Amino acid sequence: MADNATSDQDKLADVQALMYEGKFEDAIGVLSGLSAPDNPDIEALYLTAVCRRYLGQLDESLDQITQLQQVAPDFGRALQEEGHIRRAMGQADRALEAYRRACQSNPALQASWSAQAAILSAQGNGEAAAAAQAQADRLAALPKPLVAVTHLMHEGKILKAESLCREFLIANKTHVEGMRLLADIGVRLGVMDDAEFLLESALEFEPANVQVRIDYIQVLRKRQKFEAALQQARKLFESDPGSPIFQSLYAIEAMQTGDYDQAFELFDKVLERFPDDPSTLTSRGHALKTVGKHEDAIASYRKAFAVNPGFGDAYYGLANLKTYRFSEAELQQMHQQLESKALTYQNQVHVCFALGKAHEDRSEYEKAFRFYEQGNELKRKQSRYKDDVMTAEFDAQIEHCGRDLFAKHEGSGFAAGDPIFVVGLPRAGSTLIEQILASHSQIDGTLELPNILTLSHQLRGRKLAGGTSDYPKVLHDLTGEQLAAMGKDYIDSTAIHRQGAAYFVDKMPNNFRHIGLIQLILPNAKIIDARREPMACCFSGFKQLFAEGQEFTYGLHEIGSYYRDYVRLMDHWDEVLPGRILRVQHEDVLDDLEGQVARILDYVGVPFEQSCVEFHKTKRAVRTASSEQVRQPISKAAVDQWRNFEPWLGPLKNALGPVLERYPIAASD
Repeated sequence: MADNATSDQDKLADVQALMYEGKFEDAIGVLSGLSAPDNPDIEALYLTAVCRRYLGQLDESLDQITQLQQVAPDFGRALQEEGHIRRAMGQADRALEAYRRACQSNPALQASWSAQAAILSAQGNGEAAAAAQAQADRLAALPKPLVAVTHLMHEGKILKAESLCREFLIANKTHVEGMRLLADIGVRLGVMDDAEFLLESALEFEPANVQVRIDYIQVLRKRQKFEAALQQARKLFESDPGSPIFQSLYAIEAMQTGDYDQAFELFDKVLERFPDDPSTLTSRGHALKTVGKHEDAIASYRKAFAVNPGFGDAYYGLANLKTYRFSEAELQQMHQQLESKALTYQNQVHVCFALGKAHEDRSEYEKAFRFYEQGNELKRKQSRYKDDVMTAEFDAQIEHCGRDLFAKHEGSGFAAGDPIFVVGLPRAGSTLIEQILASHSQIDGTLELPNILTLSHQLRGRKLAGGTSDYPKVLHDLTGEQLAAMGKDYIDSTAIHRQGAAYFVDKMPNNFRHIGLIQLILPNAKIIDARREPMACCFSGFKQLFAEGQEFTYGLHEIGSYYRDYVRLMDHWDEVLPGRILRVQHEDVLDDLEGQVARILDYVGVPFEQSCVEFHKTKRAVRTASSEQVRQPISKAAVDQWRNFEPWLGPLKNALGPVLERYPIAASD
């Protein structure tokens, strides 16, 4: 296989040589052997389209690009080529749209920025033309290696991009744009601490660099360092209080710290100046949803796609309310947008998931499934997730976190007993459990806190590229003092999310992968495993578009494999930490709410309160996909929804295998 790959690379090099010589027919002849309908080669399709355009075969060239976009809808150079073809056809408006989409997919496409500037100038839009030309000029001034890094990043070649960027920074240690790009690579690889350090360093060199500060804010937000992100956003806002960009950014960070009044005031300021800005309308809708202002959220979302019918985030915002039903006109508008082929990649994703929900609400289950499937396929193409890599991580936890580890560190850690970890898979009922707990006078609800995941990343001991992970094996080498310090740091760093109650909930579901770490640093913390019937849980995850993370949900096989590994790991924790974890089955909560509430509160060690049974009356911000559902009384409506889709769920059943027979779990299991 390696020889074939090398041979194909040699042929592509030959093709480029032929193209430089103007021998486009000969180049097409070589390219025809590199791509087949059942095994398309992206680069071969792209170069064939370019050759046909140079030969004046514009229709054939456009057909080639259409084929390519079906395989790789977000491939920037293909969108740029579509712009070149349509411009040659005299279709200026469609060319402009293609160039815009190209730059959204890959901002380093200088030719697309220059082409936009030329078209906009010809249309009399001088201000927009100048802005596009400024982007082209900025790229022209960048060192060529950094332009290449950007191309590699936006074509999914992350490790190559990292290697080239590191090589550049070795020779140019204080180059701020190089540092910013390497930080971006770190974000894409999930190595957030490296990204934060790089951006913090870049700001020391260029404190006035607005783009670096914006990137820094976004990384701080991803790490849920909300106070620090707010401080940085406030600096930008105070430097130019009239800037709508800074107002919007400050509003988002205020929202993250729970200051919704400040957020709404700032969103309103932006909308006073730009009343039809779909991004601000949608962000405002998300905030309104979070605080339970259902009707206001609907109005904000609907206005967003009224002014921009292709703004997919607004459609999905409505779908994600769970209780909203799209009108026939809205349904047709979404179909028209998707069929127009004019949507950006991310807008396609949002519209597909929204259409899945819309057709499901109409009991058109096969149509609904096809749109959920299409949306997941688009997300999977963007993802770097591999289920065999994840399985190996589960195996490492089982191998290194045995009884000997916990015996060795017995008596270590930080003694605080206030955290209550609710773990499991997303869509397994964890938000319901959190809302029940947060309705108690002695318990604060918080967020899906990233602190444990961040600590696990720090313990991995790896840099951005390659290398083996020290975690969880390194847990054997930590001292009692280190474990206690980590536990105390967790308590200190999560204090911002609390309101002063004796206990608080951390409902990051993926923390089940790190129960060993939690036990070592916080031996008195409570751990609740939210478990839901496998088919219902997995399909609910499959049809949910998560804001970020949870990449295992974007395929039926992948999510089934993940659930099976989750059960296997939880079995291990039960064996090595007997009696430590309370398992709460979602269906049991639905069947006997009061009994399960009493059981959960008894485990936590707090007295029974009726408010926990009446959880839907509790007023608090809820940021998960279940936010509207936990504001309603208990309902069994969703228990068997997956059965409507059963004809298409064979891959999921096969991946789940034996765990299907183990549910529900007996009390002694």
